[in-house]
Formats: sequence, C-alpha cells, structure tokens
Amino acid sequence: MTSGNISFPRRDKEFKRWLVEEYFICGSVDEVLRKYRWGLPISYAGYQRVLDEKGIIKTAGPNSRLNEILDFLTTLAEKNIPFEYLYKKMPPSFKASAATIYRILGYIKEGVTRRLATGLIITPYQNDKRVLIAEDISTPRLDLGKPFGALSIPMGFSKKSDPREDAILRVLQQEVFTKDAIEGRVPEVVPPRPKPFMYLDIADVRVEIFHISLPQKLSKGGSLFSYKLKNYSFVPIDSPQEMEKRQEGFRVGVLEAISGYKKYLGLKDRNLVFNPLQLKSRLNYFLKSEEPFPFH
Repeated sequence: MTSGNISFPRRDKEFKRWLVEEYFICGSVDEVLRKYRWGLPISYAGYQRVLDEKGIIKTAGPNSRLNEILDFLTTLAEKNIPFEYLYKKMPPSFKASAATIYRILGYIKEGVTRRLATGLIITPYQNDKRVLIAEDISTPRLDLGKPFGALSIPMGFSKKSDPREDAILRVLQQEVFTKDAIEGRVPEVVPPRPKPFMYLDIADVRVEIFHISLPQKLSKGGSLFSYKLKNYSFVPIDSPQEMEKRQEGFRVGVLEAISGYKKYLGLKDRNLVFNPLQLKSRLNYFLKSEEPFPFH
C-alpha cells in the first residue's frame, strides 16, 4: 500500500510489524513519523498503542546525544585541548549545546549523577569468563576520532521509575534481540528479581550493570541482531593481551565494566558479594582531577 510516495505493507499484521521495525531503525516514534513526513496512516497515539501491544519497552532517553557528548568529553581528555577550541570545530550536526556540556562537567566535578542507564554483561552458556561485545554502529563521530564501530556492551538509558526487569528488557530489545522483538517475542533471559552487581558512573549517568547468562541455544550468537550493534563476539576476560589489543577501540566505560565484572566474579567465588560494586569511569576521574588521561 502507498500513501503518496510512501510504501508500506497493506495487511494489518504486516503493517504493525513494519511499524515496530521502523521504530527500532529510527529510535523513536517521532523520528519514524518525521522520516515519512507525517504521511503514515496512523496517529502518534495509535503508533504508541501498536508498540504497547507488541510488548516493546520504549526508548527512555536520547542515547545518541549521550554518545555524542561522551565522545566529545573523551576527545577533550585524550587530546588535552581547550574546550572552546574543540567545540568550535564541531560540525552543524553536533547537537549538544556548550551549556549542556559545561553543566555535565560541573556534575562530574561534584560527583553528582542525574540520569540512569542499564548495562548488560552477557555471557554464554556455562562460561562466565567470556563477555559479549559488539561494534556500535549507531553514532559514528569521525570528527571526534571515534570511528564507526567502537566496541561496546549492550547499554542504554533507563527511567528511574522503571522496574529493573523492564530496563533490562529494553536493552535486550534495542541491542541484542531486535529481530525477535519485531516478531513479538524475546528470549526469556532476564533473571527473576534482578539486582545489579555494579554501579558505574560515566559522566553524569549512573549505569546499573547486570549479568545475563544465555541458554545454550543462544550462545553461538547467530540469533543476536540489532540496528545499533553488529559483529557480536564473546571475548575472554582473562586474556589481557586481547583486551590490550582492542583497548583503543572501546567506547568509554566498557573496559571499566568488564574490569568490575572480573572483580565481582572473584568476590563471588569467595562468597563476599554483599552490595553492588561502585566504580567511576576513568573519564570521570580525569575530568574531575585534570590528571593525564590514562587510556593509552
């Protein structure tokens, strides 16, 4: 069926599936409607109802804007250049205002977090020493020295009002099992009453990090797919050479998440896990203390 020059499926079931897929491709209902110049035969509220009907946990915040700001702050730290000089070099597509970035720098220096995110350490069946990473293809920032494909764990914004099960499911739908979510089903891998094993502060965001162990049938990686990540792989956490080799390609905070997970396993082996670990990213330490940036 077409509306003007827009093509979309004719049957109701296929149309709804198409709407869900477009939602994951674009990231929000607003972006889908804008993409098709508000010419789709469905209202904003109707679109939201389709997502609810399909069990989609909707986006909680501007993930792309967060990545953009983190890339800016990382470049600021790595190159140790004046804020104003770097900001003036940003292209028109860079949407974060100087005031916003200054405000985040203030929060970092005060040790304040004001937003919440969820990160997942995902391991294959009966092997907690390998961790899922993938290439982030959602926000290439070549002008900031962050190439298309920075390595990441599944991670995204959460709402403070979210049940933790929903916060985890949102990340799984957005970054791990998107094909399944489009079809109206996601593997049941969220543990009952999930508790984070670590809190990691990245800029002004507190990331609750959970461990998810995949069943055997999902551990080969063939069913993993999203429009934000690609080239999934399980990397050994006990191989310093492997991590060192890839170090420059990791998105900010990811190495700290993996390091915290290793520490958590050590405590777990000795029955010493009582409360979640609390860590700050190296970026936060640098921006707070203005010491040499310790990434390389």
